[in-house]
Amino acid sequence: MAAAADLRDELNCSVCLTIYSDPVMLPCGHNFCQGCIVQVLDTQEATGGVYTCPECRAQYMERPALQRNRTLGNIVERFFCAQPEPDGTGIFCTYCIHSPVPAAKSCLLCEASLCESHVRVHSRSAEHVLTTPTAALEMRKCSVHREPLKYYCYVDSSCICASCCLAGQHKRHRVELLSDASEKKKEKLRKVLLNLPLMIEEAERGGWRLQERRREVQEQAAAETERVVALFVDIRERLEALEQRVLREVARQEEELSLQVSELIQQLELKKEELSRKILQTEELCNMADPLAVLQAGESDRAEDDGGREGSDPKVLTVGDLDKDLISETLHSGYGRTP
Repeated sequence: MAAAADLRDELNCSVCLTIYSDPVMLPCGHNFCQGCIVQVLDTQEATGGVYTCPECRAQYMERPALQRNRTLGNIVERFFCAQPEPDGTGIFCTYCIHSPVPAAKSCLLCEASLCESHVRVHSRSAEHVLTTPTAALEMRKCSVHREPLKYYCYVDSSCICASCCLAGQHKRHRVELLSDASEKKKEKLRKVLLNLPLMIEEAERGGWRLQERRREVQEQAAAETERVVALFVDIRERLEALEQRVLREVARQEEELSLQVSELIQQLELKKEELSRKILQTEELCNMADPLAVLQAGESDRAEDDGGREGSDPKVLTVGDLDKDLISETLHSGYGRTP
């Protein structure tokens, strides 16, 4: 073990303090990782100073050439091949200080992890409880008495030490060795494990049923959507037809009233022409100097009197309104047939 540790120290790069990676050598004979020495030389070149060896401080006026040390590289490769595979737990022996050795057991009393060699020479007394390698040794001790946890209390469902059983708060409780209690729990878990596949199958069947139900719901929703869309299409068509029918009725009444207004306007225009003509005749009579001629024009007097009476008749300008009751009846009769 000591020889391996000494060899490891000899294979360490003085720059990164780890085992050489692609070792190269300066003219002074010192070795470094190629990446490490290149970075050092680049830094020295950037500062404008002379090039020096990080190990012996030897100076070079020009950037020194690096020579690959194949022999040292082979030694590093053989060293790595000779190292044991690291333990999967990542826990190493507490007493192997020169090189990491995988732990085989952990002692709860000593709070130490032991390799195979140290397990053979470790104390065999009952106080030294050996377990599988663990990094949480503190968690395997009683927080009250600082003794290894050996028993399981069924009353409080907790792991306890021997002192807890004899004089602690768990005195006279139903207790059992951790190993026995663990086996009983494992037996229960095995029974549960037997039922779990059946439960998985039942869950799968339930999932299939739910998926089928979801498909049914989707089909129902699609059919209902189609029905509602068709219903509203029909409603819109009926409403549009009703709208056109009501608008036609409004347009018909408008046209009828407009025709009446046009006839009245035409009558008024004719009346205006007749009145204008009578104005001219009356002015001529007023301008006549012959009394006999004026008095003999009795027909014009009567026309003047008739014209005054007809012009003042208010019934001439009377025009009816739209028949809103008929329009509403048309609207409601068509709306009542809409589904």
